[in-house]
Formats: sequence, C-alpha cells, structure tokens
Amino acid sequence: MSITENYAKLREEIPADVAIVVSCKTRAAKEIEEVIDAGATDIGENYVQEAEQMYSALKKKAAKVRWHMIGHLQRNKINKALRIFDVIQTVDSLEKAAAIDKRVEKATKKIVPVYIEINIGNEDSKAGIKPEEHEPFEEYTEKLVRDMSALSHLRLAGLMTMGPRFGNPEDVRPYFRRIRRLFEKIKGLDLTNVDMKYLSMGMTNSCRVAIEEGSNMVRIGTAIFGERECDIGKNGRQY
Repeated sequence: MSITENYAKLREEIPADVAIVVSCKTRAAKEIEEVIDAGATDIGENYVQEAEQMYSALKKKAAKVRWHMIGHLQRNKINKALRIFDVIQTVDSLEKAAAIDKRVEKATKKIVPVYIEINIGNEDSKAGIKPEEHEPFEEYTEKLVRDMSALSHLRLAGLMTMGPRFGNPEDVRPYFRRIRRLFEKIKGLDLTNVDMKYLSMGMTNSCRVAIEEGSNMVRIGTAIFGERECDIGKNGRQY
C-alpha cells in the first residue's frame, strides 16, 4: 500500500478525537509531502537539523501543518527549534523549561505549548524524567508543573511518554495507565499557564493499547511509511 493509503487506513481506524503526529525521523521530503497531501495535520521530528532541512524542502507545504519536536532537545538548539516547531513535547526539567521560556521571550513569540516528557519505563536509552530517580514521582511531577506554571511564555499542554518496548503491546498497558492517572491529577490542579489537553503516548505497535488507556495523541511512523532499514537488525528483529 502507498503512504496515502496507509495514512487513510490509519485515520479510519483511529478515533477522530485522537491526533496523529506523523513521526518523520530519517524520511525523505517526498514522503512527507505525500502524507501531508493525504491529510496529515501534525508532523513530528526528532532532530532540529533534520527538521530545518525538511521545512526548507517542503516550502509552502511546511506551513500547512503543525510541527512537533518529539526528540531530545539540546539547549544550544532551542533558538533554531523555535523557528520551526509549534509544539515541544520533550521538556524534562525545570531548567530546560526556563531556558525555552527565556528564548521565547527574546524571540518575541507569545506562548509556546510544551509537554513534559516522562521516561515511564526508566530506560537508560531514552530521554525524559525517570520515576525511579524522583520518588515519590507523582509529587515530584506536581511540583515541576507548579514551578513551570510561573513561566509566562510557555503553556504546559500535556504529557508525553513512549513506554517500554515489548513484543506484546499489552505489557505496556500498566505504564500507560500510570501516566493517565498523573495526567488527570495535573489536569485538576487548575493552574495558570497549564492547560492539559494532550496525553501523547503510543506508537505503531502500542497505539491501540495507548488509546484504550486514554491517549488522545499518538506518534506513528512505521505504519505509514513502512520500516526503515535501521529498524531491522540482521536477525530480523524490529527495533
């Protein structure tokens, strides 16, 4: 099936109130152009440099979609990121949030939506806040939210997590459930500059379970574009 057909099928299968962020890591401009023509409204990139190149290559079509930073954001790349991204999903500390807030103010932008990234599986290979390093984790995150609410150029709009990668997506369910409970708790705090609209969790192999556990934003790449060569090891295992 083509990219257009894959996206249309996915959009039919996923509830209309769940946003699909198309994960475009290492994809070619012609692939991104096709998925935008197919109706995609949200594009996710992992690296600022790749996003710059893609935005330039897409020309006018780049402005038709919302751009999400879904990879680790280095502080020295914040200025460049703000020129491209509409949403930054990977804030993992008050220091990073404050650095973004300061750059937004200097760039004379009004407000930038950000999500807190949580490494719910405590995996060393992934970025985000690790619960095991900040117990009691729910209290730690609530304090972070309260501190971030004082940053006038950011709007905390959601939580983001990947969840550990299991062969059976059912195994990630309890991790997603924990994030959903935290999301609802933060949503009920009623803080200035905090408007918890999005729970961004679930990818190609885990999106069904994530949606069942309350996700209203999934990040999908493989189901739309097919597998990248780097996704498959010599033994055929998908990474």
